[in-house]
Amino acid sequence: MSWNESYKLSWADFKGEPNHKVSAVAITASGISFGFSVRETDSKVISFTTEVFCHFYPEQSWYKPNVADNHVLGHEQLHFDITELHVRKFRQRISQLKISNTIKSELRQLNKSINEELSVMQDKYDAETNYSRHFENQAKWKTYIAEELEKFSKYKSVD
Repeated sequence: MSWNESYKLSWADFKGEPNHKVSAVAITASGISFGFSVRETDSKVISFTTEVFCHFYPEQSWYKPNVADNHVLGHEQLHFDITELHVRKFRQRISQLKISNTIKSELRQLNKSINEELSVMQDKYDAETNYSRHFENQAKWKTYIAEELEKFSKYKSVD
């Protein structure tokens, strides 16, 4: 499922089997899909195109119906939104690249670094919100991510 500004996750989107061995109430599996193609003439790169998308993976996402509520769903939505933010940052950085014979390795490195940044932010978000239990910090993150998404709105997907 691709990220969409006008669609918010619902519990029906979480199709995975809950893991009752962990204390987590819900897990959002989201990630960045990335591909590129390079055109070369006489072994010189002349152009490149990229595709970068934010996805939610329903079969790997789950929740515990007896303890999950709308507040937790909002926390999970923000995990998905954080992934979208990094997709936009990725697109912005790609837009700053210059065509060169090293473009393939530059794109691969960019993909690696954006995914590392994404992972760090997801962990920081969970730590600072205590997995949604710190309501005040949860509200601060919601505002922050909304502002960041707006800041990078030029790089959102064109549906």
